[in-house]
Amino acid sequence: MSLDESQRLGAGVRYPHGEAIPAPGEAVEVAEGILWFRLPLPLKLDHVNIYALDDGDSWTIVDTGFQSDASYEAWETALNGPLKGKPVKRVVVTHHHPDHIGLAGWFKEEHGAEIYATRTAWLTARLMISEDSDAAFEAQIQHMTRAGAPEEMIELSRKRRGFFGGFVHPLTPGFKRIKEGDRITMGGRAWRVFIGNGHAPEHATFWSADGKLVLAGDQILPKISPNLGVYASEPEADPVGEWIEACERFAACAREGHLVLPGHNRPFTGLPKRLDMLIENHHGALKRLRKYLADWRSAVDCFDTMYKRSIHKNEFGLAMVEAIAHLNHLFDTGEADKRLDSDGIVRLRMKDV
Repeated sequence: MSLDESQRLGAGVRYPHGEAIPAPGEAVEVAEGILWFRLPLPLKLDHVNIYALDDGDSWTIVDTGFQSDASYEAWETALNGPLKGKPVKRVVVTHHHPDHIGLAGWFKEEHGAEIYATRTAWLTARLMISEDSDAAFEAQIQHMTRAGAPEEMIELSRKRRGFFGGFVHPLTPGFKRIKEGDRITMGGRAWRVFIGNGHAPEHATFWSADGKLVLAGDQILPKISPNLGVYASEPEADPVGEWIEACERFAACAREGHLVLPGHNRPFTGLPKRLDMLIENHHGALKRLRKYLADWRSAVDCFDTMYKRSIHKNEFGLAMVEAIAHLNHLFDTGEADKRLDSDGIVRLRMKDV
């Protein structure tokens, strides 16, 4: 779910490769030895970006796409086409979401690739693949109820049970851990690992030592704001605070000339301004909420104020978890009070009203 006002927040962003967008299985070279692929997704956000880095006798790929027939077909074309039949020996996963880790297990199982990921990304993905128990599902229903979700959306969630595991190939034990400050060589370049948070816990980003490139995953996107969601697994989390902290930390390293290779949309430059605008975007949402919370409100009550447009049912889940995240931030900073009402809904109100 994006909070963005696209034209305003796109100010200062440039796309060096113009309108070039690779077809599934095809590639655009975005830097020497780095190929950009785009795989389809069956979602409103209909694609995910994949990057292949040429290691000479093999490839390192960053992220993988969903486990789906469309992804397998695109990879078959890529492996026999732009990747020139050379093996994929390493899969680097930026974070645990299915469109990024979905086929990592397949590359390990079928191609012998080693998987690199942060510990939290790896363990979270394995947990979510296996956690399809009745207790876990009922916790999700309670989470929606407490947010003020209408019954029709709760019923729709019941029908979509098992979403995560259905799009992720099984992950067998064994991975290579990456962590803050690590140095890794990919595609003939040295990269340093900087860890973000908010969109996903321990989200890995990679900054080239020559100051030219950033592999950003979903931590930094050019057109939309990464979804910052609170889920039933950690209902009191504050991803908004974590994400703003990460953006402020990254801003110290960001340069105008950095070519950012994001998980969605197109490679771009203008990173310092983009980080400023993304931070401002969430501060703006929080400012609107401070005014709106003059009375007790649920997360769903806050949709119009936060997003300034109507929310389609297919966006409801992402909108809900991001609204909870912003309310949690106001509670964690001590600005708002919280209560659980007799109807099972959690509501918040600013303290100074």
